[in-house]
Amino acid sequence: MSEPFSLLLPVYRGDRPDHLVTAFRSTVHEQLRRPDEVVVVQDGHVGPDLASTLERLESGSPVPVRRLRLSHNVGLAQALQCGLAACRHDVVARMDADDISLPHRFLVQLPVIEAGADLVGAAVLEVEETDVRAGEGGVLRVPPTTPREIAEVARWRNPFNHPTVVYRRSAVLAAGGYRELPLMEDYWVFARMIAHGARVANLAEPLVRYRVGAGAYERKGGLGQLRSELRLQRRLHDEGFTTPGQMVRNTVVRGGYRLVPTTLRRRAYRHTFTTTAATATASPELTLPVATDRNRPPTVGRAVPPSARTTEEQA
Repeated sequence: MSEPFSLLLPVYRGDRPDHLVTAFRSTVHEQLRRPDEVVVVQDGHVGPDLASTLERLESGSPVPVRRLRLSHNVGLAQALQCGLAACRHDVVARMDADDISLPHRFLVQLPVIEAGADLVGAAVLEVEETDVRAGEGGVLRVPPTTPREIAEVARWRNPFNHPTVVYRRSAVLAAGGYRELPLMEDYWVFARMIAHGARVANLAEPLVRYRVGAGAYERKGGLGQLRSELRLQRRLHDEGFTTPGQMVRNTVVRGGYRLVPTTLRRRAYRHTFTTTAATATASPELTLPVATDRNRPPTVGRAVPPSARTTEEQA
């Protein structure tokens, strides 16, 4: 049975109006299965160009849009937490204000949620501005797909591409919701969801074109990122999610990654986590966890085809 779902879209003054228009249209107007509502969280004051863009998008949207205006910039974690509280539906899809959803994204992801998953992500195509203009190209970043692989990878790195996720709000809140940890909010909440027994899955099919601008790899490094990294590793260990050995490994390797030159960081990242878009393949069969007591880790259960394509979509 189809469930209604909300689209959660945070916006702040640093977002580009033209990127926001593309993100909104791709995730609402152009979707084969549209969200039932859009909740836009305006995180503090935005300039006149962005404000007028938001007004035009709201008035021209084919689905209801509600804008939650925060009086001042509170940061991503609190903005998302406020947005979750404002969503009318338990199923919530995330979207950033500068990425591009492929038209069949929700047609593919929602059946996985409806089949029993609490959190489902997908692969992304990392694209630069020239790729966006050409409508092709980019490099593919495929996450781990099975619950077991996701849980294992989560002890080392974020197993989800955050702009692709669809989740149950109840599962996010059961794990404590978004908490303040600059630059690491998504990884931390996903790790706590896994620890709390959320049923998780990823699709190997790219469903979002993820913009990586000139400063993308520079932002992955620096002292600010290092401080957040060290805080994250301490918290994952203190909460029992990682062992002492895993914490030491992560601190040395991931902490060191934050300090190397940007050119080396970009090369290492792309070599380790991405491949050319031409090598993209269809998603393998997904195994969803059986519903369990949320205080225990999930166990592997029934298989569900991750694409879950309908006859109408295939036509």
